[in-house]
Amino acid sequence: MTTTSERISAPVTRKASRRVSQSVFDGSRLRVVLLVDVYDGAQQQFLEAYEHLCSQVASVPGHVSDQLCQSIENPSQWLITSEWESAPPFLDWVNSEGHVQMVRPLHSCVRDTRSLRFHIVRETSAAAAADSGPRQLQLAPRIGDGKIRHAITFTVKRGSEETVARILADYAPPEAQVDENTRLCRTTLFMHGNRVVRAIEVEGDLLAALRHVARQPQVRAVEEAINPYLEEERDLTDAEAARVFFTRAAVPAVHHVTADEECPEAVRYALYYPARPGRGMELARLLAEQDEASANDPNCPVCRSTVFQRDEIVVRLVDVRGDLDGDPVNSLGRADSARAAELLSLLDGEAVGANGSALKSGDAARFLELARMQLVTDRRSDQA
Repeated sequence: MTTTSERISAPVTRKASRRVSQSVFDGSRLRVVLLVDVYDGAQQQFLEAYEHLCSQVASVPGHVSDQLCQSIENPSQWLITSEWESAPPFLDWVNSEGHVQMVRPLHSCVRDTRSLRFHIVRETSAAAAADSGPRQLQLAPRIGDGKIRHAITFTVKRGSEETVARILADYAPPEAQVDENTRLCRTTLFMHGNRVVRAIEVEGDLLAALRHVARQPQVRAVEEAINPYLEEERDLTDAEAARVFFTRAAVPAVHHVTADEECPEAVRYALYYPARPGRGMELARLLAEQDEASANDPNCPVCRSTVFQRDEIVVRLVDVRGDLDGDPVNSLGRADSARAAELLSLLDGEAVGANGSALKSGDAARFLELARMQLVTDRRSDQA
């Protein structure tokens, strides 16, 4: 018979799980918090810009409500909170070109902003109890690892790929320690054809880390060196132009899972899954579900996976035990025939470099070869 003291002490002595799982696909409601620092004297201009923006956002699918607050201690500080039915519709909107244009009027009156996104886990509210609409909460807290994952992507002119790869690989890394609370953990850069993807892992404040990197002379020199090869022109010396470029280039992490065991010998790879128009989020969700299901399988070679998605661009960063080609089916995140067929139906075969017959043949090794991205550089900790 189990005693009361044994029942109480059991959780204390249980082996801690190493499994990490972060995802936007919980189906629970999302709370977005935007901290805004407005220029002195621009409060009325900001308020008018917000009211115009608010009227447009109200018609966005998945949007529930907004609230605007002004600090009682510092009138230059404002807080915008919004509620969404779930994270995917918010991400679809915030990463759209429509959003880029919609928020332009705010930039002239705002000194700084910081955006935070949260799934709602618990709620105590009489209004919520009376609301008959969908108000799904996150069922259980997820266990993280203290890292924020983010990626940016852009394309370069055809024929310049080798030159750009050499430039991007040849620079002195910035200091990993940003401040007492923020540290660059890892920066990995890949290419697929003329598409460049830079993925970073940060402990602490992502925005502080991005600003820290952007200020480094060696990084500025590299960015300047690749400017002539970009398909889309940019001017990083202009604050507004830089803001728009990095907004369009951002590819947020929508899912991350780490298996419940250590795998220090794992090798990092990246796979490119271009989706059919309008199917990017669906494709990312499918890959996330497959990775969640495989995370506890000791025979699966993938011990860590991060799915990044923006519009039709889906990139999956995987840490694999051994060679990626050793188990192409599981490495691709398509462990059964039904999932494989669904995955192929969502892919843009022409964009990945395959014709329809190559995808439909079910040749995992061939598709792995097509999806695999070229590693340009991988720097960790003090080498970030």
